Amino acid sequence: MNISIIGTGYVGLVTGVCLADLGNEVTCIDIDDKKVNLLNNAIPTIYEEGLEELLKKNVTNNNIKFTTDFSTINNSEIIYITVGTPENENGEANLKYVYNAIDKIIENLKNDAIIIMKSTVPIGTNDLIEKRIKKLENKYKIDIVSNPEFLAQGTAINDTFNASRIVLGVNNKDVQNQLKKLYEPFKQPILFMDRASAELVKYASNTFLALKISFINEIANLSERIGADIKDVTKGMSYDERIGKKFLNAGLGYGGSCFPKDTKALLKIAEKSDVDLLTIKSTVDINEKQKYRLINKINEKGFKLENKKVAILGLSFKPNTDDIREAPSIKNIEKLLELGSNVSVYDPLVNGKIKEIFNDSIEYFNTPEKALEGADYCFVLTEWEQIRNISSETFISSMSTPIIFDGRNCLNLKGNSNIEYYGIGR
Repeated sequence: MNISIIGTGYVGLVTGVCLADLGNEVTCIDIDDKKVNLLNNAIPTIYEEGLEELLKKNVTNNNIKFTTDFSTINNSEIIYITVGTPENENGEANLKYVYNAIDKIIENLKNDAIIIMKSTVPIGTNDLIEKRIKKLENKYKIDIVSNPEFLAQGTAINDTFNASRIVLGVNNKDVQNQLKKLYEPFKQPILFMDRASAELVKYASNTFLALKISFINEIANLSERIGADIKDVTKGMSYDERIGKKFLNAGLGYGGSCFPKDTKALLKIAEKSDVDLLTIKSTVDINEKQKYRLINKINEKGFKLENKKVAILGLSFKPNTDDIREAPSIKNIEKLLELGSNVSVYDPLVNGKIKEIFNDSIEYFNTPEKALEGADYCFVLTEWEQIRNISSETFISSMSTPIIFDGRNCLNLKGNSNIEYYGIGR
């Protein structure tokens, strides 16, 4: 099929290379010249396992190309919208880029087409887009489809080719056959429903997972007070098939591009519909407080932070991604600097991104050992393999005082008499 994708961010780029790998003719459009040039040279602009190889293969085979020219839309059968919907100050999704994309499509389209909305948009947005299209001068038949993405950063390529389900919100039954043809190669369940339901599936799924994370973090905080170990508690829970074992890792809360934005956006959607989502309000509040759990533990133990060196290991919001959006590291660095600490950091991917925020107010190192040198405390904020594998001897020999606060419960240091170790819920 002839496919255009507007937006080459996380979702657009992954979707584009995967569709191209299945033999489709894919053109990705973005307004960023620098990004387009990099991608046309098979240089990925985000870190995602397997992306570089897939991008290089399909650029070489001419299955995918990147451009800033919206006129390339003119003969597309399928047009994906994968632009950002960032959070406004009031928590609502900002749809500016979505509407800009729609206007560009109408301006350049020269045939009938299906517009597939992959950007996460509030319920009812696709209906509003349909009305917008009808108001604009356009002689071609355009169908709007809601197709939310369920990609996890770090496993997005695998998630695309091995999706648990493909959700399609279609108000016009006539386009279902074309969509079946498009998605049959993925060999995954295809769920057709109305557009409003498809839009809500995305928000409800992300919010449920966020709720699960906040729930287990509250249980972890209770575990500390009563002398239980959250690792044993979650292991006992996970054998219940109704609960499962995923998203039961206690830590410093959720971050990234989806959960924080989507939980707040869903609250705004509910507010406009005069519905009070009490569990989601609590989820957001718990998550914000949990980011400071390690600093609170330092205060509870009576340790001082002023003029102390704190080594932070791990800066991205989770391992195997270079995303720092809503990462606990940012909040912790800000608070530590405010309290007069000297901060050194290590991350295998995102030191540069963090430096754009904090400049020379903290120290950056390319190895965990260097970041730990002379540190009074260590905060583990991301469970990278390079961090999980640090030996107890390294902490003891590198640090001034080996006091470890493990915000991801990923180190096997509990019970070591030469290290003062504090996890979450342990």
